[in-house]
Amino acid sequence: MQAIVVRQTGGPEKLVLETLPDPTPGPRQIIIAIAACGVCFHDVVTRNGTLKAGISLPMIPGHEVSGLVVAVGRDVTHFCIGDRVAATQRSHICGHCAHCRSAREPLCDDAQFMGDAALNGGYADYVAVGIDNVTRVPDGVELESAAISACAIGTALNAIRDIGRVRLSETILVTGAGGGVGIHAVQIARASGAIVLAQTTSAAKVAAIKAAGAHHVVLGGRDEDFSPQVKNLTKGAGVAVVIDTVGTPLFHPTRRALAKAGRWVLVGQLTGDFVPFNPAQLFLKSISMLSATSCTRQHLVDVLDLLARGAIQPVIAQTLPLAQASAAHALIETGSVLGRILLRPGTERPEAQRPGA
Repeated sequence: MQAIVVRQTGGPEKLVLETLPDPTPGPRQIIIAIAACGVCFHDVVTRNGTLKAGISLPMIPGHEVSGLVVAVGRDVTHFCIGDRVAATQRSHICGHCAHCRSAREPLCDDAQFMGDAALNGGYADYVAVGIDNVTRVPDGVELESAAISACAIGTALNAIRDIGRVRLSETILVTGAGGGVGIHAVQIARASGAIVLAQTTSAAKVAAIKAAGAHHVVLGGRDEDFSPQVKNLTKGAGVAVVIDTVGTPLFHPTRRALAKAGRWVLVGQLTGDFVPFNPAQLFLKSISMLSATSCTRQHLVDVLDLLARGAIQPVIAQTLPLAQASAAHALIETGSVLGRILLRPGTERPEAQRPGA
């Protein structure tokens, strides 16, 4: 198979197209012929060395995949060759620990985040995935849309509905609202009945963010304190909930933008930088700092249902051939991309043929 391999950390040029052996399924695995793979900023920070935890080189990046089942393991009974499927961000969970049994499988101690290790990621023709991490794609949902359902949309659903517990008419601020998670968080927040404020540094994205459902767009430079704009829009109160897809670069203006008893849901961290702050700045206002760690398979199922009903519209900036992964990363790093870029493997293959057959 053709795959993009990172053998040492560095710039986008470290993404190299190679030919590798086709994967074979373990007893409870399926092999997916990848129709599309989303390009997430997680892929950037693993490739450039910012994120080190759980990373093992060489690796095939990518964790946002959809496609067709082309091979099944001996113990697989619920998936068949030819099924249209999408995966969570993980290739393996144990399935029986306290986290897996309480719908918190991203926290499983045995979880393997797809693409971070073992030369088994989404920037490839094929990927091996445990059956606990996949679900069928409903008729009427395109595989390109399904590819980003878990990470870009499911994470936002988790953050807003289950972690942030956003209520009807509450004010919510989405930081990095033009990014892959942010633009879908805007849609979900609006569908939840919230008053949606959306922060972006890109004037070029304002119209699209408003079209996605934002009531107000807060625009400012990367080093600008946007909290006065938020306070002005909320009559001095601040917002009840923040869905923070950026992290350290916007930490202090985000903190200042929160209302008393506000909930701050951390979703993304774009740099390896730390930030100093006085905890009293949180507890004197009774601010809760929370986090949404990716999504569960149930979130993926729920998102696919929303897509099938047209309640959420996936925002895909462009689709590039697999060989142009380095160009996709370079674009992502400019901050100019609205939504997600997809990679599409270019190898011609029968749709329901087992790899190597």
